[in-house]
Amino acid sequence: MKSLKPRLLTAAIGVPFCILVIVLSELWLPTIRIIAGLATSLMVFEYLNGRKLAKKLYLSIPCIAFPFALLQFVITPYWFAAVFAFLFIVFVMGIFFHDKLDYSDIAYSLAGTLMICVGMGSFAYVCSNEISLTFYFFLVLLLPWMSDVGAFFAGSLLGKHKLCPNISPKKTVEGAIGGIVMCVVSAVGMGLIFSIWVLPDVTVNFWALIVIALFDSVASIVGDLSFSLIKRSLGIKDYGTIFPGHGGMLDRFDSVIFTVPFVLIVNQFFPILTVG
Repeated sequence: MKSLKPRLLTAAIGVPFCILVIVLSELWLPTIRIIAGLATSLMVFEYLNGRKLAKKLYLSIPCIAFPFALLQFVITPYWFAAVFAFLFIVFVMGIFFHDKLDYSDIAYSLAGTLMICVGMGSFAYVCSNEISLTFYFFLVLLLPWMSDVGAFFAGSLLGKHKLCPNISPKKTVEGAIGGIVMCVVSAVGMGLIFSIWVLPDVTVNFWALIVIALFDSVASIVGDLSFSLIKRSLGIKDYGTIFPGHGGMLDRFDSVIFTVPFVLIVNQFFPILTVG
């Protein structure tokens, strides 16, 4: 339980900030895309910096600028143009600076930037929902983070069997099960709170919530392990240091990046919230 104190400190800072973001975004919807765009650009910077590529400005500037631009266009038909422009510029830089860049640097930068942008672009899209930005904001952040909380406590108290010791030695099978249970309970609890007190005129699809919670709890582990694998290959512990006990922005959102696209897909076919 040694890491509980820094986690609580991060929560004490993060929760008020999230509430402020929600309030500002409810007043002016583009706020959520602007803040998410800045956060995504920071994540890409941390990702590039892990391989010492942030100082190669001819590569890092397009990679860091692209996330912010994409998230402003993600709810419009023009997002594809932003993706094409980004890919075109990066490969042009690769041609002009071929003597200073390895293809592995370009591949690493492109793969990571696009992966992060798919997740955070989904976040911006989902949170632009007109029925309730607040509900979707809590949904996409609460479930993977509560899964992490459940895994932390279950693993700390009951953990005996290692889940993936070569990548993340502290993760256990018992922790993963605890994360699944906590994620499902949190999803149902959140649905009840919103359907009874916050949005009484809106119908909540609890089956969709449960399906999302089950997938999210697994996808959050995959996201965490995937970015841990990258960190291990780079020989670093964290991508950054801005969150005590959690590392950088990317360390805190690694699971969210893998879970939000599924929320978006489910919500497209089986809307979680419907009016009437």
